[in-house]
Parts: sequence; structure tokens; C-alpha cells
Amino acid sequence: MPDHRNLLDWRDLPVDAWHALVDRARHHERAREWTHSARGQSIGLLFFNPSLRTRTSMELAAAQLGAASSTIVPGSGTWGFAWAPDGVMDGDEAEHIEEAIGVLSRYYSAIGVRLFASMTDLDADRAEVRLRQIQAASEVPVLNLESAFWHPCQELADAATIHQRFDGAPSGRKFVLTWAYHPRALPMAVPNSALMAAARSGMEVVVARPDGYELDDSVLESARSAAAASDGSVREVADQAEAAEGADIVYAKAWAGRQVYTDAEAERQQRSAFRNWRVTSQLMDATDKGAFMHCLPVRRNVVVDTDVLKSKSAIHLKQAEYRLHAQKAILEYLWELL
Repeated sequence: MPDHRNLLDWRDLPVDAWHALVDRARHHERAREWTHSARGQSIGLLFFNPSLRTRTSMELAAAQLGAASSTIVPGSGTWGFAWAPDGVMDGDEAEHIEEAIGVLSRYYSAIGVRLFASMTDLDADRAEVRLRQIQAASEVPVLNLESAFWHPCQELADAATIHQRFDGAPSGRKFVLTWAYHPRALPMAVPNSALMAAARSGMEVVVARPDGYELDDSVLESARSAAAASDGSVREVADQAEAAEGADIVYAKAWAGRQVYTDAEAERQQRSAFRNWRVTSQLMDATDKGAFMHCLPVRRNVVVDTDVLKSKSAIHLKQAEYRLHAQKAILEYLWELL
């Protein structure tokens, strides 16, 4: 059963909480205030993977609410963690993840975890096995700072950015989530989350991707259900130019084909055939004065051309700014300060 103390995936929480936190993130964007509302609270931030925006915005969000935070990079200044529930720990790992989380949840009032997809076991990634293992070992709320399939912090920030763009009324606007070429196979967490943010906002969502780069069926089913409940829609096309026609937002993101889980070399070869899938000024000219979004970091002239990033249509930096405002709203929710 979902535990509403935690935020691993917005689908686990009531939809009214989602809408309230979109509004709260926008409040923080307007207020830009430092308070003591979370004085006495604390969060331990475990980053198993690199981070710029998530780490800095979460540290600053806690500080602006008057809370303490610590950032922990496992394996760098800590013991290596073992994960097997009943394994024999006679290798390099000196501490089991369950003891580590058990200790941290006695120090902190919340724990944040960034733990990317394995890209080798689709069923385990879809089930968020390691993130759920951490949740089970913790006695305090656990916040997903990006996992195998979801990035709830990015999702809330994206939604708040979209709502600001359309003065709180994005319903009916055309949102294009376009696949883009990348030299590395990337997880689906951000595109999954961007898709859900737009679907919950009642937008006309178009996912543009080459054949072989369909998002997971379970995610598309969730997005279509959320869109239907919000008077929106979700469809897929295999033509980037067709998708961009008349768009109000173009959100570019690379992700690996599902074939990466069974044959990584075949997926790499398949991906290399679609180098022309990037966002150009010509593509943006086909939109309805559309805005460009990207979660960052972004590879210039690979995912998107530099002139798009420097144009007035680009709102990716405002989108990144909203990470701070969204994080403050999320921490308030976890600590029941709203």
C-alpha cells in the first residue's frame, strides 16, 4: 500500500496533494523568502549518482526553510554498501544498506536518495527494487531524488514552470515530449516524469520518438489515465516535425530504447541511426511560438542547437530555477508544514 509519508512516485499520493504542491511551488517562486518554518527538521541526502541541480537546490531549499541538511556520496568518504538481503559480506562492501539507512533514519527527520536505473534489469528498474529496499529500512520519510523510473522533484518543477507559462491554465495546450539523440544510453526517469506532469495538467501531449524508443507501457497507461481525468490526451508519433507543428511547448530529452536491457550494443547501433533527432530553430519555427524545455544538463548541438538555447523561446533556466521552489514545497509536505 502507498505510504503518504514518502515521496517515491507521485502516483502513490493523492492527486489533490499534487495540485496543492504545484501551487505551493509557484508561491515560493513569488515569495523567495527564508523562514524558520522547518527549524528542528533535517534531511540526509544520499547521492549514488552525480548531481548539480538536485543536490544544490535541495541543500538550499532545506536552508531556506530553516532545516539542516547533509550530503552523503556513498563510496566517497563512506563504506561501500552491500544490497543483497541475505548475502555473505566477504567482499569489499563493509556495511549493509539496511544498517546504513537504519542509522541515518535515527539521525535525520527525512532521507533523500538519488539512485539511477541499472539499465540491465527492466523488471527490477520498473519495480524500483533498491529504492523500495531503502524505504523499507527507513523509519522516516524517504524522498526520491531520481530513481530508475521517476524523478518526482523534476516532475513538480516542470509542472510549476508550465503553469507559470500559461498563467495557471495549461489545459488544452499542446505539449511535445521529443526524444533526442545522445551518445550514451540514458534512463527513462525524466521523460516518464515530464510526460506525467503534462498529462496531469490537462495538456494535449504528443510523444515524438523513433520506432524502438517507445516509453514503458505501464507509464503510458498511467499518463493516459491522468490525462483523461484532466481533460487532456496522450498520443505517440514517430515524426518529430509532425509533432512540433503548432506546439506550445517542446520538451527535449534523450532516453534509451528498451532493447538496452537485452542487447546494449544493438541499442547503441540503433540509436546512432537517429542522430538527426535534435531540436533546431527550424523545428521551433513550426511551433505556435512554443517554449523550449530541458531538464539539464544538455549537450549543445547534439540534443538541441545552441541558437535555440539562446533564443527567447528557451525557458530551461527558469525550469531549473523552479527546482528550488519545488523542493521547498516537497520538504514542507514531508514535514507536514503546509
